Amino acid sequence: MPSEGRCWETLQALRSSDKGRLCYHRDWLLRGEDVLEEYTSIPKLSSYAGWVVDHVLPHTQENLSSETSASSTSTSGLDQLAFAPKSPVRSLAFSPTSSGTPATPNGSKGKDESQHTEEPMALQSSRGTKVEGCIRMYEQVHRMKGMEGLRQWQEEQERKVRALSEMASEQLKRFDERKELKHHKEFQDLREMMEKSSREALGQQEKLKAEHRHRAKILNLKLREAEQQRLKQVEQERLRREEGQGRLRGLYALQEELLHLNQQLDAADQRGDPLKVDLSAFRTRGNQLCGLVSGMIRATSEDSFPTAEDQAVAERALQEMRDLCADVRACEDKRKQEEKEAQRKQQESQVQQGPEVHKESPAPSQGPGVKQNEDLQVKVQDSTVQWYQRLQEASRQCVQAFEGLASSKDSQVKKVRMDLQKAATIPVSQISTISGSKLKEIFDRIHSLLSGKHVQCGGRSVSVTMNPQGLDFVQYKLAEKFVKQGEEEVASHHEAAFPIAVVASGIWELHPRVGDLILAHLHKNCPYSVPFYPAFKEGMALEDYQRMLGYQVKDSKVEQQDNFLKRMSGMIRLYAAIIQLRWPYGPRQQVHPHGLNHGWRWLAQILNMEPLSDVTATLLFDFLEVCGNALMKQYQAQFWKMMLLIKEDYFPRIEAITSSGQMGSFIRLKQFLELFAHDFP
Repeated sequence: MPSEGRCWETLQALRSSDKGRLCYHRDWLLRGEDVLEEYTSIPKLSSYAGWVVDHVLPHTQENLSSETSASSTSTSGLDQLAFAPKSPVRSLAFSPTSSGTPATPNGSKGKDESQHTEEPMALQSSRGTKVEGCIRMYEQVHRMKGMEGLRQWQEEQERKVRALSEMASEQLKRFDERKELKHHKEFQDLREMMEKSSREALGQQEKLKAEHRHRAKILNLKLREAEQQRLKQVEQERLRREEGQGRLRGLYALQEELLHLNQQLDAADQRGDPLKVDLSAFRTRGNQLCGLVSGMIRATSEDSFPTAEDQAVAERALQEMRDLCADVRACEDKRKQEEKEAQRKQQESQVQQGPEVHKESPAPSQGPGVKQNEDLQVKVQDSTVQWYQRLQEASRQCVQAFEGLASSKDSQVKKVRMDLQKAATIPVSQISTISGSKLKEIFDRIHSLLSGKHVQCGGRSVSVTMNPQGLDFVQYKLAEKFVKQGEEEVASHHEAAFPIAVVASGIWELHPRVGDLILAHLHKNCPYSVPFYPAFKEGMALEDYQRMLGYQVKDSKVEQQDNFLKRMSGMIRLYAAIIQLRWPYGPRQQVHPHGLNHGWRWLAQILNMEPLSDVTATLLFDFLEVCGNALMKQYQAQFWKMMLLIKEDYFPRIEAITSSGQMGSFIRLKQFLELFAHDFP
């Protein structure tokens, strides 16, 4: 229809107008009865009333003055109200009156106006519904076109996605094929490389096997040569040892003969020789030869076997000793012959001159050929020997006194013996470089034990009254332990000599028998503390003689010289500390039981005896280092004279017998004497 075309053009023009571009609430046209009910309801002022009064009413009044018809006026006012911007239809509740106020529902005039406006409102409502329907149809058409376009676009996109998916799948397959091909190729290359490496390794292995076989042959040859060389060296070593043992046995035989000849010289000197033959030079040389051979045997037994040169030196020494003995015998025979000749001449002269002539014969000491003895002695003084023997006899008697306790097999007696030994020795072992109350506590425990009191040892109460022989046993073991500490502890730690010595000195003052036993053990383990050089007796075993000299012999093997000197040094230091120290808590009015006078006697006697290589230098140095200051304060000028004698006379004698391997103790003594020379007043 032509009218329908015009309607679409009208709608298009309305849509393009300013009012058409406004936003509408389209749902209110379709609400039906609700809308009609709103139109028939009591009019109410809208929120746009102010805007209508300001903009619509002036135009309405102008139209009312120009037009005469009330209906047209109402229609014109309604049209203008309809085109008011953003004012919904249901908000138009005004009715034009001459007074400008809205008519009330109860007035008759309001009813007439309401009836007058129902037709245009109904017309407008149906028209708006049609317009709205056209609008909705237009929108539906456009929505359908949009849906169709969207559907086509979606189909196109799905087709493209399927195509891309198929293309990606094909590319993935190609990629997997290329990857598999690459892996296969790499696997082939790796396998070929491994096969090649395996072939090379097998070749290298074969080469190494061949080289190994070659080296094994060479090593077997070298091993056989080394084994042959080892067997040859073993055989040579066996022959050398046999030869060395033979030389050593020869040296022992030479030493035994030397000692026997030296004993003959001592015996000749000990005889009351009326001829007054001077044998001191012979004895001195004999002692030097014995010391030379003894030192040689000690050095070779410690290190290795004696050499042919050592044996030759020993043989020359023996030959010289034989010559000395022959000279002594010749000298004795000559002196006897001269004496006989002198007696014969004297008898002849008496016979010729008659009985009235009596002339005294000259004294033997004034005879020709006799010189003054200026050499040092080897033997110790008789009084010193008697003192030494008396102390050893007291020690033997003490051992016999507790022999029943020491040799008992009874378990109770053994237990008592063990407890007493621990109570006597443990406190001494606890003495070190400590001082004060700890040292006094140790002294009190030892004194209480010796006094018959009960002391605690290992959680048990111990007393010497537990056995009749307990006191003798404790005294002996206590003295033995003191000397053992000097032999071991003082030898390793020189400063330990003073605390041990001060306790021993205090016990010595209160229990003199313990002091005698300490000296007996000290003289037995270190004969140089007497001083005493034991002589070799005929028929004595060499090991027994070495034990008498202070050496420790185990399984026919003599201890090394360094260890021997270390033990002797420790015991001499302990002795030098004892003679100068006193227990500080004891009575001061008493005299020291074994004071510095015994140290002065020992020093004087050691200087009157021939020095021993390596031993005398060690003992002198240790003794003077410990108690030299105390001797200087006690004897003053006499001490300085003694030191001057050592430096100028005795030290050269030590130097003359010291070998190159014994220079340690000699150098220490030399440095000590040089230090003394600076302090000499």
